[in-house]
Amino acid sequence: MSAAHAVVGPEVVRGLQEGAARALPVEYVEHVEGWWMRHSPGGPWWAGTVLPHGGVGPEELLRRVVRAEEFYAAHGVVARIQIAPGACPPGLDALLAERGYRAESPVSLQAALSARVADLPAAGPQRVRVDDRPTARWLDAWHAVKGGDPLAERDRLTRLEQPCGYARATVGDEAVAVGRVVVDDGWAGVFGMATLPRARGTGAGRRLLAALARWAAAHRADRMYLQVEHGNVPALRLYEKAGFTEICAFHYRTKG
Repeated sequence: MSAAHAVVGPEVVRGLQEGAARALPVEYVEHVEGWWMRHSPGGPWWAGTVLPHGGVGPEELLRRVVRAEEFYAAHGVVARIQIAPGACPPGLDALLAERGYRAESPVSLQAALSARVADLPAAGPQRVRVDDRPTARWLDAWHAVKGGDPLAERDRLTRLEQPCGYARATVGDEAVAVGRVVVDDGWAGVFGMATLPRARGTGAGRRLLAALARWAAAHRADRMYLQVEHGNVPALRLYEKAGFTEICAFHYRTKG
C-alpha cells in the first residue's frame, strides 16, 4: 500500500465521492440523512446520481430507494444510484437488482501523491498555464472535446466554493488540452481532462497533470484523486504512468 492510500477506508471513499459531488454543484439536490439525491439538467450524467451514504436497516433502505425514485420521477428522469462497496449500505446493490436496476458504467477511483504527479517528465511542445477560474479559452477547448453548452458549464463552475485550478496546454495561441483540480479537505480532485484529438499522444495530458499537481501542492493538498471509467484505456494508461493507483472500484445501478 502506497503512502497515498495509507488512510483510505470506507469513510475516506465516501468523503472523496462527496468531494467529487461538491466539485460540480448541481441545480437540484436533496439530502436525506446521508443520501445525496442530485439532478443536473444538461450536466454530466454522473452529477445527477444518488450518493447513498447513510447507514440504514433493510426496511428503511427500501423506503430510501422509493424516495429516490420519486425524486427523479418528479424531474422526468430515471433514478441512477452509485454503488461503492463498503461506502453504501449493505444489501443495496442486491435490492436494486431485484427492482430491475441494471448495473453499468464501472468506474475506478484512484489516488496519488501530489509530489509524485508533479514530477512527471515534461515532453511535447505545449506550454501550460493554470488560472483560478475558467477562462473563455479554457471553456472553448473543453467544449470542443466534450460538447455541451460552455456557458452553462461556466455557470456551474462559478458556483464552486472550493479553491480551483484550471489548466490549459497551448501550442502557439491555441489551447489543445484542459483539465481542472478542486481542493477539498486536503485532497485535490482532478476533473474535466480533455484533449483535442490531434493533440493526443503528444504529452499534453502529462503536462496538465503535473501542472495541476504543483498547483494542488501549493494549496496544501498533498494527495490527489480522480475517477475514470474502466473502458477508458488511454486515460487509465496516462494515470498509471502519473502514479495513480486504484483504491476503490464502483459502478452505477440505473432503473430499467
